[in-house]
Amino acid sequence: MKQDRILSLLGLTTKAGAVVSGEFSTEKAVKSDKAFAVIVADDASDNTKKMFTNMCTYYDVPIYFYSDKESLGHAIGKEKRASLAITNEGFAKSIEKLFGNMGNE
Repeated sequence: MKQDRILSLLGLTTKAGAVVSGEFSTEKAVKSDKAFAVIVADDASDNTKKMFTNMCTYYDVPIYFYSDKESLGHAIGKEKRASLAITNEGFAKSIEKLFGNMGNE
């Protein structure tokens, strides 16, 4: 149930123009201090996960591993997406809150 709320919120965030997706765009957002959170698909390659983990640790951006490429892409109205960045602080905080509550249900 919580998964649907996170994916729904990603759809809303996309409509607000606060999501960039794809490896290059996500990396650019993190390195230019525009990303407030990064989500990487659970089924992304180990290399992609490691790259974003290292990058987000260095730039102090929260990173979450969630869902699969198909679902992430569908939630934002695109094809499969292994990574995406939230570029709005308010939406990023809302998504962080949902991830924080996941263990409590």
